[in-house]
Amino acid sequence: MAAGEVEIRFCDDLGAAGFGWEAQEFLRRTSHALAHDGGVWLLDPVDAPQALARAERLGDVRAVVQLIDRHDRDCAALAARLAVPHLEVPFDGVPGSPFEVVRIADRPFWHEVALWWPERRVLVCGDALGTVGYFLAPGDRLGVHPLLRLTPPRVLATLEPEHVLVGHGAGVHGPDAAAAVERAVATARRRIPGAFLHGFRQLLRHG
Repeated sequence: MAAGEVEIRFCDDLGAAGFGWEAQEFLRRTSHALAHDGGVWLLDPVDAPQALARAERLGDVRAVVQLIDRHDRDCAALAARLAVPHLEVPFDGVPGSPFEVVRIADRPFWHEVALWWPERRVLVCGDALGTVGYFLAPGDRLGVHPLLRLTPPRVLATLEPEHVLVGHGAGVHGPDAAAAVERAVATARRRIPGAFLHGFRQLLRHG
């Protein structure tokens, strides 16, 4: 691995429809490449040469999509290098893509959208949902971001995904994915104490 290069692990393999890559660090920043009809969209990407090479084998990169305002990561730099649009929190949609935009938050200091791909039943979240320890209460597979637990994104529970891709950690896949989203949203507020203690233990463990 070259100096300054991020160590990654591939995850969320969707075959010809795309994949994810997770930075091997405490925050476990996770990026995705989704492919449709010869085009590829990079979602909240962290620059990793092996991941980008794999993405380009799926098709032509059409755009870099930034789902949350503070997830700048390597979005702007990659869009410039690849000479494609950088769509920052695209409330008005992702042109030419199969994705529907789901509004998560549009408030001071927090602007976020999720993407819903109905044909493939793929839901992509930036920070709204996550699978790493600091998102979860004990026993959870999927959790709402700690700062959204008081006002969880209930719109996500109206979808029925088979694949939930998140910005921190590997995703949730299979027939139980929709139920995991529903549970995460429905229990977000009442499980705040458990999630706080669990997250604090994770911080101590990695401190």
